[in-house]
Amino acid sequence: MNLDTLRVFCDVVRCRSFSRGSALNHISQSAASQAVHQIERHLGVQLIDRTKRPFILTPEGEVCFEGMREVLEKYDGVESQERSLRKEIAGQVRVAAIYSVGLHDMSQAMQDFMRQYPKAKVRLEFLHPGKVYDAVLNDEVDLGIVSYPTSVRGLTVIPLRTENMVLVCCPEHRLANMKRVTISQLRGENFIGFDRELMIRRELDRYLRENQVTVNMVMEFDNIETIKQAVEIGSGISILPEPTVRKEIEAGSLVAVPLAIRKLRRPIGIIHRQRKMFTPTIVKLIELLKSMRTDEPESEEA
Repeated sequence: MNLDTLRVFCDVVRCRSFSRGSALNHISQSAASQAVHQIERHLGVQLIDRTKRPFILTPEGEVCFEGMREVLEKYDGVESQERSLRKEIAGQVRVAAIYSVGLHDMSQAMQDFMRQYPKAKVRLEFLHPGKVYDAVLNDEVDLGIVSYPTSVRGLTVIPLRTENMVLVCCPEHRLANMKRVTISQLRGENFIGFDRELMIRRELDRYLRENQVTVNMVMEFDNIETIKQAVEIGSGISILPEPTVRKEIEAGSLVAVPLAIRKLRRPIGIIHRQRKMFTPTIVKLIELLKSMRTDEPESEEA
């Protein structure tokens, strides 16, 4: 066995998925399964009960996972310290991001970074906001990228950018041809919203409440992609960050109308564990992420 095999096993277990674990290590799902089988053969025990959906760890698997995770953490820590002493831009950076920061944009940024620094490797995964916080706190990733970042205990926030929020509707909607809409013009409209536990939903509810506007919440989802699909078929309107709908606007499947209200913007930030030692590679990656701009104009006051 080698460290790569141990890493594959730990990622498969942490993600509770062979497909996601294999994707993190840039190998096929079959190769990830073979890596787990290799460890099981070497130890002579079953580590994963594959009869359950999703799979579960056997008692032996639990012990093995905890031990191997500690080995990898210690090895990665020593490797990071050595590279820091040499100021070498190399090694691995683990990043977890919410889906709505843009799968294409983030993936492209990571690829550009690795092209600029061939010895560096970025492991990027997309998670639900709560799971991004958990992954950072549990030291499963080095950096988390979230909206409305919160400095919870044990975490530090690095601001990245803010994004204008816009009214989004299908091209046939009565508001689609407006140059600008006020919040009051949304009163009574069928609305596609985020799940109530998400920060973006709480912020939007607060703005509507402050402006004494009530909408007809017909659907609630936990991700922007599903909200966009519902809006596209005419189920209702929504308010979304402008960068997240640019592709659909260009394709003509959605229309974005500026909101005539100031400060309705979504902040994006990086979260990391307090007192975390940044390697030169992590520092360079943060610099790249900070350089990403949306080039959005400020909204005007109503």
